[in-house]
Amino acid sequence: MPQLTRFQDLHRGERAVIVCNGPSLNQMDLSFLRHELVIGLNKIHLGMERFGFAPRYLVAVNARVVKQARAELAALTAIKFIGARAAAHLPEDAFTYHVPVLNPPVVFSRDLTVGVREGGTVTHAALQIAWYMGFTEVVIIGMDHRFTYQGAPHETRFLDGPDPNHFSADYFGNQSWDNPDLARSEASYAEARRVYEETGRRILDATLGGACQVFQKADYRQVFDVN
Repeated sequence: MPQLTRFQDLHRGERAVIVCNGPSLNQMDLSFLRHELVIGLNKIHLGMERFGFAPRYLVAVNARVVKQARAELAALTAIKFIGARAAAHLPEDAFTYHVPVLNPPVVFSRDLTVGVREGGTVTHAALQIAWYMGFTEVVIIGMDHRFTYQGAPHETRFLDGPDPNHFSADYFGNQSWDNPDLARSEASYAEARRVYEETGRRILDATLGGACQVFQKADYRQVFDVN
């Protein structure tokens, strides 16, 4: 994927905000994101108008998610990094780049042209992309890290009724989704933190009431100087 090299160190020394999709976003005034470099995930388009911001970048690696939202994702003017397993649902164009998805033993990839490891969560893929782009600090919001679901981790299930696990009831409401695997996610996050800190960078988890304990915690109101 030689075209991906254009993103290497493009944002060296800058700050990115990875906006995850947890319900905590509904408890925040996100207007401050208009002034930040935002990496949105998956179906963040469902809240963009209400939240009042648009992401610069969008990461979606799960083929099921991309298939469900392909029309809306295609319409976004954000630069989109799409997992190669979902390539059939969203062709490459001026805004859309296909990224290989790697398997073990890779846990954290430092080279976007080689690919990224999903690691149980699109957030981990976004962290690898942000590292490749040179961001010195990454602030995560909306990563509630708690889910209500039935079945085994990583199992595909049909969610009957509204979605209680994301900022929008329509996110996976009355659709199929893959159950979360929090243990795998945490193992991936631990490696992401190690790589960031080893290279003089940092990840802050500024999620409002977030349950993940892997990253350094921060109050988003202080980080972004908002009330």
